Amino acid sequence: MKLGFIGTGKITSSVVTGISRSKISYAKIILSPRNKSIAQKLKKKFKKISIANNNQELVDNCNWIFLAVTPTVGKKIIKNLKFKANQTVISFISTMNLSELKKSVKVKANIFRAIPLPPISLRKGPVPVFPPNKKIKNFFDKLGTTVEISNEELSKNFWSTSGMMAPFYELLNTMSNWLVKRGVKRDKAQSYITSLFVALSEDAVVNSKKDLKFLVKESQTPKGLNEQGVKELRKAGFYTSTQRTLNSILKRLNKV
Repeated sequence: MKLGFIGTGKITSSVVTGISRSKISYAKIILSPRNKSIAQKLKKKFKKISIANNNQELVDNCNWIFLAVTPTVGKKIIKNLKFKANQTVISFISTMNLSELKKSVKVKANIFRAIPLPPISLRKGPVPVFPPNKKIKNFFDKLGTTVEISNEELSKNFWSTSGMMAPFYELLNTMSNWLVKRGVKRDKAQSYITSLFVALSEDAVVNSKKDLKFLVKESQTPKGLNEQGVKELRKAGFYTSTQRTLNSILKRLNKV
């Protein structure tokens, strides 16, 4: 099986890194020449990677093709490519729905949408996929946790929450900077904060079948530090602001 990636940005780099370190069986990964710097770095780092001269050459030589370009670029270039009916096309494009992709691809290929995030390079994190498919699930299960979506409209909600990665990192950055201003060395501050949130996230995953309110409650003691923290942030509107931001991102996705 030959895997082709049209678009060589951060997501492609993360997915290719994850695949190269996984137990997925493949003959070759072919990258588009769009971002030569990233493509060359991946080629030097991993075996079985080559760089196509152009996108059509990539399409002609691959069984599975991943679309990892921006919506604007996708709408411009996909319609001009000649796909084959027996190919599998997996789109990472946030605002091109399945019907749009089918019109652009033209032939009756097997077309899917997926939402991989940067931690896929570590073979961790969720990968929402639409429509459900056993082969696609088995593939992404080797790179993280596949979340199958049977209703495409629901996928926009997952795209919305994926827009909270940078805010999460900014929270870690804010807390690290707070420690640094109080005399803690930056390497120790960042090590502490990132390790703390990794541990909290792993605990949340272990308890993910329970209502997450359970963790909120269990992490507090009467008049304790965590009770103070959550009360003050609620009063300041931190959590309602988070919901407003998610609604705003979803509204933007619905307009497309």
